[in-house]
Amino acid sequence: MSVGQAPSTLRFAEKREAILDGAARLFNRRGIKAGTLAEVADSVGLATNSLTYYYRKKEDLVCACLARSIEAMDAVIEQAALADGLAERVSAFVQGFIGLMAEIAERRRAELIFFGDMRALPQAQAGPVFAAYVEMFRKLRRLLRPGLPPQTGVDGRRALNARTHLLLAEVLWSRAWLTRYESVDYPRLSRAMSDILLHGLAAPGQDCSAPGSVLPIVLQPAQPGDPTESGPSVADPLREAYLRTATRLINDHGVGGASVERIAATLALTKGSFYHHHPTKDQLVDDCFERSFALIRGAQLRALAAPGSGWQRLLGATLPLVELHDPAQASAQAPLLRLSAWTELPGALRWQKFNTLNRLGERYAALLADGMIDGSVRRVDAAVAAQLVCGLLNALSEIGHWVPGNGQQPLVALFARPLLMGLLAPAPPNDPNPT
Repeated sequence: MSVGQAPSTLRFAEKREAILDGAARLFNRRGIKAGTLAEVADSVGLATNSLTYYYRKKEDLVCACLARSIEAMDAVIEQAALADGLAERVSAFVQGFIGLMAEIAERRRAELIFFGDMRALPQAQAGPVFAAYVEMFRKLRRLLRPGLPPQTGVDGRRALNARTHLLLAEVLWSRAWLTRYESVDYPRLSRAMSDILLHGLAAPGQDCSAPGSVLPIVLQPAQPGDPTESGPSVADPLREAYLRTATRLINDHGVGGASVERIAATLALTKGSFYHHHPTKDQLVDDCFERSFALIRGAQLRALAAPGSGWQRLLGATLPLVELHDPAQASAQAPLLRLSAWTELPGALRWQKFNTLNRLGERYAALLADGMIDGSVRRVDAAVAAQLVCGLLNALSEIGHWVPGNGQQPLVALFARPLLMGLLAPAPPNDPNPT
């Protein structure tokens, strides 16, 4: 006990930490919307009215959990910033975060809440939390900038923001796949992840911007009887409009924030029209996931069936999905759903989508393994690399917030290339805006 600290104050702080730990575990398992104060209180041996002595409302508790997660991330970034070179700082950031996850897995540290559920907060509570998150993003951006040589083409603010978003999104996405491993493996995984983020996936002589390097795969929405894709049919234009609108709202406001009223109002339609196409909101969310899964699956299966090297087929399974989100493309099939929204789903539906995500990841691992066999892909941990590709797709849902506007660089060069070629790779020769 520190000098001058009363026992009652210490007990209060210890109980508050226990509450935050229990709340983070509950909200991570059940989602912010489904988790209740009563369940949190029960998990830490308190009556609900006793819990309100610490946090009056559930939103107050959620904000405290999120603030603690941001503080933990800030500490990792600040420690990584002490390293000398760019590669060392990136590696220290990745290894610091994975080390944090190891401590949580081994119960040596309290649980930290997922950030995806921030979107479910009411605006009054969301404002301060988002402001703290943005400041965390800026700290990470400052960590990335020093040491980047001019030829990397990342001196421009949009490009630097894109790389910062990629790095942060990949690290946060690791929480979706680290649980497949024992914590004793985490140091190895962090080294594999750092190596890929810094040096990319391409073997020497490969690129993702050279003419003809990307297979001409055209994405089509799932259709009844299509053997290459599964998922809901989108033959009904109004039903497709609901799915696209709901996907955007889930990306921006979370599953809890994408209400039936909000979806219908965005389309200037009635709630009756909504329920004509979707009997429940859960069914709509399910269909939104399946629509995005069908697009990813379709790109993957067409790439697997196409000729060319493993690298070319990997690009064919990835870059068309990135281009969906490029403002210059104005794709009618955009956007993909934020894949991390699976953490906000109820019960069986949550784990069903999580299992599908794992299967899609395994297909990327197969493409990467083919490339390593034929020498077009670097020798990397294929399982980790596949998850980083999935993390790239997940991060697309927020790219417009961090890299707004129609810049000269296409989204593939701005956002996908840093993962495929590595954060240290030079800019492509035809980059119209290298600085």
